[in-house]
Amino acid sequence: MSTVNANLTYNYKVVRQFAIMTVVWGIVGMSMGVLIASQLVWPAMNLDFAWSHFGRLRPLHTNAVIYGFGGSALFATSYYVVQRTCQARLISDGLASFTFWGWQAILVSAAITLPMGFTTSKEYAELEWPIDIAITIVWVAYALVFFGTIMKRATKHIYVANWFYGAFIITVAVLHVGNNLELPASAFKSYSAYAGVTDAMMQWWWGHNAVGFFLTAGFLGMMYYFVPKQANRPVYSYRLSIVHFWALIATYVWAGGHHLHYSALPDWAQTAGMIMSLILLAPSWGGMINGMMTLSGAWHKLRTDPILRFLVVSLSFYGMSTFEGPMMAIKTVNALSHNTDWTIGHVHSGALGWVAMISIGAMYHLIPRLWGMVEMYSIRLINVHFWLATVGTVLYIVAMWVNGIMQGLMWRAVNEDGTLTYSFVESVEASHAGYLVRMIGGAIFLSGMLLMAYNVYMTVRQKQAVAQDNAAAQAA
Repeated sequence: MSTVNANLTYNYKVVRQFAIMTVVWGIVGMSMGVLIASQLVWPAMNLDFAWSHFGRLRPLHTNAVIYGFGGSALFATSYYVVQRTCQARLISDGLASFTFWGWQAILVSAAITLPMGFTTSKEYAELEWPIDIAITIVWVAYALVFFGTIMKRATKHIYVANWFYGAFIITVAVLHVGNNLELPASAFKSYSAYAGVTDAMMQWWWGHNAVGFFLTAGFLGMMYYFVPKQANRPVYSYRLSIVHFWALIATYVWAGGHHLHYSALPDWAQTAGMIMSLILLAPSWGGMINGMMTLSGAWHKLRTDPILRFLVVSLSFYGMSTFEGPMMAIKTVNALSHNTDWTIGHVHSGALGWVAMISIGAMYHLIPRLWGMVEMYSIRLINVHFWLATVGTVLYIVAMWVNGIMQGLMWRAVNEDGTLTYSFVESVEASHAGYLVRMIGGAIFLSGMLLMAYNVYMTVRQKQAVAQDNAAAQAA
């Protein structure tokens, strides 16, 4: 099918909108990340305003990156993939448009309310009850568009990428509603329907599965479409992809308890979270191996194709972070790692290395096709972006690994008489160099995103210039 016919057949307008906002929210969220990383190096950068304090900007950073950057990438790619693999236009252009404008309104409201201090204080679920209701409405519309399109498909088969997107949509809906049951006290203040340790367990049922389904299952859907397309190779093992799917969704939902080791959570629940986290290693690596082996016979393309490099390196980070996570869930390891910067390093090996890199690779594949171009404006800039992203990610996570292990060892060091060897302040002072390296790594990654924005802008502008030239030629 030619690009012209594809544009007539499919709804690419909403995909274009979400693709552009993926880049925009990526820059906004990562800029906020570099700012708060800088605040930990130079505390005076808090500026003594309540709204600019680390405690208020940190949730703005996570929301902008996860739901703005990651969420927009998921909307864009899921709408594109479901149409292409089902050979059917989105079931409702109006509902699809509603999901775009609704999601952007939610993100803007988050950017306003979080610095103002309106928060539920639940990690990755900080937004207050009116915004939670708006999220639910938009998410239901998203589900109707996605599953409605699958129902009207022209193909008998449902491609595996759609299984992962579908599981992500359904599970995030259940998790969001379950965790955010709350009693409103005023326009922007509510109290959780759960108390004490039950509230903590519900929060980490949500918190870890936001990672498991929003940041893993959805992006695995992306991987199962864009890696084979960019490599121009079939998926290595379709059977393995189905086993990977069912094993992943059956085990991931049980793993949240590992965030609450050595807490008031019953010991059996902590142990169950640890065991399921260890089991999770198998399906995670099954997916990683399937993606890597898809390149069999096409490895030589990595020398000349930086988009494929983004996709393959993202799989490497996925494999690494899904090995590290289960190891950190082991109680004895967690006793050293918990509440240290090691956890921050682990999160960002997944967030920058896996989620951001596969999203960037998917956008570089997608954007020229959405605007009817053969390729991006500059392949060389994509290559520069790849190295900036890789170096930035490695600097970030290595700095946090070193800081985290050092902090854990300092906190547990005791003198012969049983008193602590180091004060907490001494561990903070010792962490300063790591915070500086982390900030530099984040700034390098952000610079790559700015290059991407320029490349995308020039690609779209180039398309418009071609259209204007064609119109002028026809008029002449």
